[in-house]
Amino acid sequence: MAGTQLTLLESGVERLDTILRLIGQSKRSIRLLFYMFNSDEAGTRIRDALVEAAGRGVEVRVLLDGFGSGDIAPDFFSGLEQAGGDHCIFHPRYGRRYLMRNHQKLAVFDDQLALIGGANLHESYLSDEGETCWRDLWLLLEGEAVPPAAAYFDDLYHWTITKGSKVKQLRRLVCDHSQAEGALQWKFTSPLSRRNPWVYAIVSDVNEACRLDVIAAYFSPSGSMLRRMRRVMQRGQVRVITASKSDNRATIAAARSTYRRLLRRGVEMYEYLPARLHTKLIVVDDVVHLGSANFDFRSFYINLEIMLRIEDAGFAKQMRGYFEREKADSQQITPQLHRERSTLWRRIKWTVSHWLVTSMDYTVTRRLNFRVD
Repeated sequence: MAGTQLTLLESGVERLDTILRLIGQSKRSIRLLFYMFNSDEAGTRIRDALVEAAGRGVEVRVLLDGFGSGDIAPDFFSGLEQAGGDHCIFHPRYGRRYLMRNHQKLAVFDDQLALIGGANLHESYLSDEGETCWRDLWLLLEGEAVPPAAAYFDDLYHWTITKGSKVKQLRRLVCDHSQAEGALQWKFTSPLSRRNPWVYAIVSDVNEACRLDVIAAYFSPSGSMLRRMRRVMQRGQVRVITASKSDNRATIAAARSTYRRLLRRGVEMYEYLPARLHTKLIVVDDVVHLGSANFDFRSFYINLEIMLRIEDAGFAKQMRGYFEREKADSQQITPQLHRERSTLWRRIKWTVSHWLVTSMDYTVTRRLNFRVD
């Protein structure tokens, strides 16, 4: 694309090699924003590279979610702080707002290069061997699209470390940094807001679409989004790849509760077989949405998420090629197969799971976990 070079990173090894290389070559600043940073072998290698960078004078700041990264030992980043770097936590695991999570994944280097996608800083996302590995994506950006992401990080970091920060301020921050013009737009979701920038963008795109391809590790959209998908099918084609393996069986059950409504309208449904699926990719006509958000209620309305909206026919074609490769490793869920699976007990389990990860999750987070201040 004009002004910005895009490189897709499909393998875990490639992702680990890339982030270590970018940390090693940074000269001025490194900003890391991740849901999960683990103290395993991959996480320790990244931490040590950050310490080395801070030691040579690079400004290093790390912003992590308190729930996703809650298992890190308190002294894990002590070497980074001693070297002049800094890190902070978005909402501690046990706090008033613990169900509102910062699910974003972003790394910015020298305001010139950035990584965005679904993969966390964890061995299972940064390797390709073993049953516990996740299938995921990162996108490497180089060029003029990067500075706005750095500015967003800076404001979010400031909000996080400021005592008494309000959720209303966070919502305003998200809206202020979401872009409405250009072929490449940064989009964010605002916590506990039914109309936030990325949701508005994806709804608008789907409303006009004739072709929709979705790869969603966690697939439990609202009834209104399911109706929009069925209307796209009336105009053209809809294909969805979801997970057959996960760390949360309820999310698979919730996804399967939606299959019947989509299959009846001709939507092609697939389940990815080789590994646990964690990819978040939507291709709507000539528009690509890629980032941290799942195609589910929590990403749409509860979590803090970061997405990149790219309107480019060539890139959309490239990502549809990626979809085709993933489809080749997936099992098609035909209407007959779904009927054979749909025993009474399974239908009950699917329905209850969908309710838990949609209505129940939103209600508990909004009303019981914290008051919006």
